[in-house]
Amino acid sequence: MHMHLLYLDDAGSVVDAAQEFYVLGGFSVFERQPHWISKRLDAIAGRFGPDHSAIELHGNPMLKGSGMWRKIPKADRQQAYKDALNVLPSHGQSRAHAFAAVIRKQAASPHDPVEIAFEQIANRFDRMLLRFHRQGDTQRGLMILDKSVKETRLQSLAVEFKEVGHRWGNLTNQAEVPVFVDSRATRMIQLADLIAHAAYQNWAKGNAQYFDLVRPRLDSEGGVTHGLFTLL
Repeated sequence: MHMHLLYLDDAGSVVDAAQEFYVLGGFSVFERQPHWISKRLDAIAGRFGPDHSAIELHGNPMLKGSGMWRKIPKADRQQAYKDALNVLPSHGQSRAHAFAAVIRKQAASPHDPVEIAFEQIANRFDRMLLRFHRQGDTQRGLMILDKSVKETRLQSLAVEFKEVGHRWGNLTNQAEVPVFVDSRATRMIQLADLIAHAAYQNWAKGNAQYFDLVRPRLDSEGGVTHGLFTLL
């Protein structure tokens, strides 16, 4: 049996009243894909210094030009962001399946936007795996999240969803409870950050140029998009 890996990160803040939106986003790929995707992301980071491992690809500093990106020309930063999003395989059995849940906090009130977003993506990922199974390609799933996600509620939810289930029933295709990793150690979580940030830019800032690159990669079947949930 094979494994499909879903990498997730978030954007926006639940506690900051100045931020209207909370976004959870990322992508899933077959277990053999991360090595090749990481190599291509390393090459993009390598444009900006000989030690590519020291250069992290994160949406907010890349667009703002903060931190190590401060001295990089804006056009180069923007192109690197777009090139990283385009690393997502878009064809064949190795294609990536992007996911995003975009929540306007006021629309979610009094419910927890983090819980809604995680519930939606976990359910959609599980249904994707069920779809694969019905097509004769049985795969188990594993969700991998950035351990520094801003809302600690996400960490407790990750355990609850496997052990208790959620309103649509148990997650039947998950191999294990979600795991948390350091984004500095994996390009895959950095790419999930770029996807979540691209969605945040689209809905919170009206800047569609990055999420437009993600849209064709959203999980879909027969012309129906399953990988995007919005509560606006």
